[in-house]
Amino acid sequence: MKALITAGGDGTRLRPITHTQNKHLIPIANKLMLAYALDYASDAGIIEAGIIINSGDTSIAEAFGNGDSFGMKIEYIEQSAPLGLGHVVKIAEPFIGSDPFVFYLGDNILVGGIKKFIDDFIGHGSNCHLVLSQVPDPNRFGVADVQDGKIIGIEEKPDHPKSDLAVTGIYVYDSHIFEAVNNIKPSARGELEISDAHQYLLEKGYSVSYSEITGWWKDTGKPSDLLEANRLVLDNIKDERKSKIDSASTVSGRVVIGSGAKIINSNIRGPVIIGENVTIEGAYVGPYSAIGDGCAIINSEIEYSILMNDCSISNISRRIEASLLGSDVELLRSKSKPVTHRFILGDQSRVEID
Repeated sequence: MKALITAGGDGTRLRPITHTQNKHLIPIANKLMLAYALDYASDAGIIEAGIIINSGDTSIAEAFGNGDSFGMKIEYIEQSAPLGLGHVVKIAEPFIGSDPFVFYLGDNILVGGIKKFIDDFIGHGSNCHLVLSQVPDPNRFGVADVQDGKIIGIEEKPDHPKSDLAVTGIYVYDSHIFEAVNNIKPSARGELEISDAHQYLLEKGYSVSYSEITGWWKDTGKPSDLLEANRLVLDNIKDERKSKIDSASTVSGRVVIGSGAKIINSNIRGPVIIGENVTIEGAYVGPYSAIGDGCAIINSEIEYSILMNDCSISNISRRIEASLLGSDVELLRSKSKPVTHRFILGDQSRVEID
């Protein structure tokens, strides 16, 4: 069994963060998004993974190397343009060969990993195994039409979904999937849709089985999805404190505090993760916050947010909430008179002020 993991695309819904970095390198609970996918594959006993990257993008390889730290061998496969998930599978055939494989979209986060779904695929002896999840907005996904415990059809982002069962970004295949992706045509948006490949398998009489996710699963396509995934991961952390907390501070709930951190006259309310060499002084850090390495939060309040490395927040009078700050962002109270708002914002930034 091999793994094929996506780490390409443009991440347009996560701009401006993705103007300067691949979205799969955004941290969730201070762990790179793509690292979750690699951990899931490693925990399932997979030792060979192919990662699909944008042409010319070296950032993923720089972050994960040859895979030794995950106990596997990683091969990087360039995709010339975002031409659909069917195209991703198509260009991976030389890497996969005749082996069965799990195809995992690298921006998906779920509880419990993927081993169960691989075991279900083997147990069913099917050609294709899909992982489904009930969602409130199925028109955003490929949707499975299930009758009497069998999938009878797959439709990509339908206007009128036949069910609320979304096809998640976890698929397990044997080599017949290559027959499918080599016989389907591009959709109206010019992409080889993976749903069309699944429909091809159904129409040709191949066995398509499924599992349904019973825990949580998130497709982290939007900032709100990232914050929700961060919340779900933090709900499962174990308390670990590698730095001393001064006597004037209060820490409650489950928290992870990295080495070299300084917590001074502050209130930390978990679940929270705080990275290494962070300074928190005269501040409040509320539940479901992830504070990256090297950050400083001074005389300010933050809750339900993600701060990437080396952010600085100083003397902000109102609580910051439901926010996503990229690396090396600085927020500070103006000292000039008259007091004004001053901004340096990249394309597609979002700011709310009163």
